[in-house]
Amino acid sequence: MDPKPTINVRLTHTDSAPAANGPREAVFRLAGVGVAYSGAPAVRDVTFDVHKREITALIGPSGCGKSTLLRCLNRMNDLIPAAHVEGKVLYHDVDLYGPGVDPVQVRKKIGMVFQKPNPFPKSIYDNIAFGPRVLGMEGDMDEIVERALKRAALWEEVKDRLKQNAYGMSGGQQQRLCIARALATGPDVILMDEPCSALDPISTARIEDLMLDLKDRYSIVIVTHNMQQAARVSDMTAFFTVELDEAAAHRTGRVVEYAATEKIFTNPDDARTEDYVTGKVG
Repeated sequence: MDPKPTINVRLTHTDSAPAANGPREAVFRLAGVGVAYSGAPAVRDVTFDVHKREITALIGPSGCGKSTLLRCLNRMNDLIPAAHVEGKVLYHDVDLYGPGVDPVQVRKKIGMVFQKPNPFPKSIYDNIAFGPRVLGMEGDMDEIVERALKRAALWEEVKDRLKQNAYGMSGGQQQRLCIARALATGPDVILMDEPCSALDPISTARIEDLMLDLKDRYSIVIVTHNMQQAARVSDMTAFFTVELDEAAAHRTGRVVEYAATEKIFTNPDDARTEDYVTGKVG
């Protein structure tokens, strides 16, 4: 089994395969997690485990706090001065918001892929090499770049034009490049915030196939508005809803139900979940 990473100045992680038929290990344990912006709660009372080397989907209407919660998992909300996170976010049983935890190391081990492809205005090679260089990673850079591109199923398409500007790639290729860029730093977890919303159906299918391949090595948490996508790729699904405080004209997200994806889409416990996944409400 992999050693559990300790989060202080350094983290460790290996890419060995999980033990066959072994117990499900929690990579994240969330307990009473909430986020407020300037004192106004955006999402609250989130409590569930995210399991290792599974794909976990966060679904729900706009404004229910899915992306806000996702950013809690690698401390990206730290970059928003008005944001305040409460509750516990444990990563391999280490409190991500505890004293002595280095957010840079957190983001090295918990990578992020955003809604729209956002390659740097550099060559394909330099896009992948950027993170390892900043972090001072050891090893042959050519090998690091090649390995990341292969894992993102992009190597065969770009191996002969690594020095060309990444902006010359198609939208789907750019998004796979961003996934490769996240993989280059050796993460344990990949967070994806609507990674296919700006892509055509063919590119979306390639990203979905890639996610299914990547979960052999990585834990993935994805925010998506695409119900079919969540049903196709995820192992577990959390459905969020929005509570409206009419007096304060304020919306707050809460988890309604968290279960195996098959159950969420075929036999949910809550009528609100059924109404959402069947399209009765949006």
